[in-house]
Amino acid sequence: MIADDASADLVVRVGDPGAQAVHLLLCEPSRPYGDEPTLDFIVRARGRWVSIETLVRTWDGDGLDSFLSSLVEDFRGWEGARTWHSLEYDLTLSAEHRSGGHVHLTWGIHDRPPAEEWHFEVTTVHAAGEDMQRLAAEIHALLTSEAE
Repeated sequence: MIADDASADLVVRVGDPGAQAVHLLLCEPSRPYGDEPTLDFIVRARGRWVSIETLVRTWDGDGLDSFLSSLVEDFRGWEGARTWHSLEYDLTLSAEHRSGGHVHLTWGIHDRPPAEEWHFEVTTVHAAGEDMQRLAAEIHALLTSEAE
């Protein structure tokens, strides 16, 4: 997790921020309806040839941190793909365990309803142990931070 210099908010960076790679930034958690469980955050895909941003609407995070934690618990692997999606399907995630002890996470960023004119996917690769544990912890910290 990094602190965004512009806003001092927590930002989760997923993927390699190198010149050729696409990475994701998850940031700016907020509760648009006060004490209600609706939790929004921004997801940005950045790279040399792409710059996409959308608002992700969840119901208290929709269990994204729990989904990632379950992948950590099964670090020895599983068959097939495991999937997760946000409340309005503006963010989707598919996880596959590959040989060599790596987890391939395919992140889908979708245009908000009702337009749904575009869809973008990027796959990030993570070591099944500590790397996935760190990601799950950072996502948990983002989703449980005091959203304004």
